[in-house]
Amino acid sequence: MRALILRLLAAVSEALGLDSSYFDRIFGKHTQLMDIMYYPPCPNPDITLGTPRHSDARGITVLMQGEVSGLQVLRNGKWVAVEPIPNALVVNMGDQLQVVSNGRFRSVEHRAVTNASTARISIPTFYGPSEDAFIAPAAPLVDEQHPALYKGYKFGEFMRIFWSQELKNKSVLDHFKIEYPDNNGE
Repeated sequence: MRALILRLLAAVSEALGLDSSYFDRIFGKHTQLMDIMYYPPCPNPDITLGTPRHSDARGITVLMQGEVSGLQVLRNGKWVAVEPIPNALVVNMGDQLQVVSNGRFRSVEHRAVTNASTARISIPTFYGPSEDAFIAPAAPLVDEQHPALYKGYKFGEFMRIFWSQELKNKSVLDHFKIEYPDNNGE
């Protein structure tokens, strides 16, 4: 799985016009976590969420979603089901890729819903920087027409906010967003 993710990160780096080892370098020692999520059948799935709305805090997530639908992504304000494809993996950009890309790539807001009659298993692998890695928009992606959208931070600081109760329905990214006055002088 690690080899696949490193190849994906190299491709993302190149798509941004960065050298292919950019994420490998800035992520430091890297972290990789794998979860096994079990969602039992729920007779009334409309009132029970499997996992609430969120974006993934790390760099990239590779998901084996199984055979039962349950993953939904937010697209144009509506929840859209990501139907499972046999032997396929789902790849989600995480918050750290959004920051490093200076917003050119977006982390995916998603949730998991339960199924009325069938249990669901999904296995996400979360991959990202080490706690001491410094994350900021990549310098080549910042210029006068594209000012930095986020201030830099150590990834450990980001995760402390993520795991705390400070969010109050806000994204952790909101804590690091740079606000610029508009050009209208308002």
